[in-house]
Order: sequence, then structure tokens, then C-alpha cells
Amino acid sequence: MSDWWRQRGAVTLALTVIMAGATAAGMSRPLHPQFAPGERVLLDAHNAYPEAGRWADRIDRALATGVPLAIEQDLYWHRDTATGTYEIVVAHDSDATQGAPTLEAYFFGKIRPLMERALRENKRDTWPLIVLNLDFKTNEFAHHDAVWTLLGKYEKWLTTAPRTLTPNTPAALSVGPLLVFAGADSGQRARFHDLVPVGERLRAFGAIPVPAPRGSTREARAFAQVHTPAAALVKPRASNYARWVNFPWSVVEEGGQNRASVWTSADNARLSALVRRAHAQGLWIRYYTLDGFAPDSDRGYTASYNFGSQTIAAQRWRAAIKAGVDFVATDQYEAFAETRNTMHLSR
Repeated sequence: MSDWWRQRGAVTLALTVIMAGATAAGMSRPLHPQFAPGERVLLDAHNAYPEAGRWADRIDRALATGVPLAIEQDLYWHRDTATGTYEIVVAHDSDATQGAPTLEAYFFGKIRPLMERALRENKRDTWPLIVLNLDFKTNEFAHHDAVWTLLGKYEKWLTTAPRTLTPNTPAALSVGPLLVFAGADSGQRARFHDLVPVGERLRAFGAIPVPAPRGSTREARAFAQVHTPAAALVKPRASNYARWVNFPWSVVEEGGQNRASVWTSADNARLSALVRRAHAQGLWIRYYTLDGFAPDSDRGYTASYNFGSQTIAAQRWRAAIKAGVDFVATDQYEAFAETRNTMHLSR
């Protein structure tokens, strides 16, 4: 039995005890143990939105791989030049916000049939079906406040937790078909946690901060990042608000995707150590963004995330799946999903 499978059993047992206590206390819709940290490896559909009018099928492609899955949306607080009003839009770059779709129309409108069907069927042991990863590209308070209000409009879909007087202690989650992640930004924490009155529900959950690598040069920082012990990179335990950690691949292979070479046992040990540490701290863990493509297969991907070929990327996908990474971000949705499904079938 692998270390990951032993850890899965320990996490499931611990969460079952927590769930029993929460049920006895009258908590509703507790988190099913199969979605504790380390229990499911999900496709995290990177940048699943149009860019300057192109790639409009990304969210459809992501959903077509099946649920459960995670979907990333990059957010801007955009002032419409025609009306002068501000709105939350999804876009990759600041110069592509004019005419970009709103988060509500593009994301919430698209998943509405799935969410409403899930509520009707009430198969709570399969929830959350979608994890929405909100990557805020601008962090105005008005932007955070607008997102908070928007989430409230769809609260019946959400996985929530009570705002308590003990913020360092994770309260039991009331699970819905949608789980929302915010980032490690302090302003996001202020709006999504600190300003929520005690007794009301948290609608989104942030990431723990990750220390910046030290060094006076890019090379020194790259070396420091990949040699920083897992315990130093993942210091805090999960709190009531901060329940995940988000890593670039450069914490595993020095210099990241563009400088990756032969996958080694040392690389695998590094990956596994970080995953084990995150799960031991009660955190979900995400890595971004594992792509491998030739120029003729580029569909608006990011060059700095490119391993150079799908074969090389798939080797890392398999390693991440075996290690129990909760969210593997990639732009190659179908290929990753096929790899994961094939590996699960072969067990």
C-alpha cells in the first residue's frame, strides 16, 4: 500500500469523526469524506473563459470532461466605457476587458442547469461537483464586495461554513454542489471572512500565503524555491477561511516548466513531500499550470507553462495523480482527464 493510500485512510477516519460530531451538533450537509484533502484528484480547467473573443468553448470543453472538476476564472473590476458602470468580467489581460463576458453571465449562467439538477437529485455524497477558483487580477474593495454579493445570489448552491469566534479552527463545512476558492490576498480575506458577521456563512475560502523565495537573482530564487523544505513552504494549518495552498510547478522542478528535464526519483519525492505536508495540515493543494504543446497546437496557452510536448507534460500529470494532488491545473483539459481516468481504471 502506498503512503498516499495510507494517508487517505487516516484522513477519511479523522473526517468521519469530525462529521459525526458535527451531525450530533445539528450541522447540516457535512462534507462527505471522499472530498477531504487527498481524496480526489481533479482537473483544474485553467483560464476557462474566452480571450479577446477567441476560445469561447473552453468552459464547455471543461464541463464535457465530466464532474467533479475545478474551473478557474480570472476576474477584473471593469468600468464599461459606454455606461460608466463597473462589473465583474472574466479576462486574461487588462487590455481585453472591454467586451469581455461578466462572471455571472459566463460562469453562473453556464452551470445553472447542472447546479439546479444537483439540488433536485440531492446526491450529496458526490458534492461539490464544481470548484470555482477565482483568480482576482485586480483587488479593489468594491470588486471583492461585488463578488461577495454575487455569491450571495447563488448561496443555495454553495459550500459554506459558519463565521465563528475561533477563526484558526476550521468549522464543519455545509456542502453544496459548488465550492468557491479565493486567493491568499489580505483584502480578499478581509471581505470574505473578517467582515462577515459571526454566525453568518462564509461563501468562499482562501489560500494560505506561500513565502516568496529569497535571492538577489532569478537563478538564486529558483534554486531557493525548489530547495525550501516542505514544512517551510506550507507552514500554517488550515483555518476556517484558508483551506488550500496554490503552488507554481517551480517548487518541484527548478525553474519550472520551461527548464524541466528528465523526471527523476528526487523530483517525485519532492512532489510527494509537498503533497503530504499540505494534506497533513488539512489543506487541499493545487499546482499550476502543466501544459505540453507544440506551436501548431497552441490554443491561446501560456508559454511559461509549456513543458514542450504533451508526452513530457503527461509524465508530470501521472506523477501528480499518483501523489494525490487535489487540483492539477492545465489548459489541455481532455488529455488530462483521459490520463487520469485511464489510471483510475487500471487500479
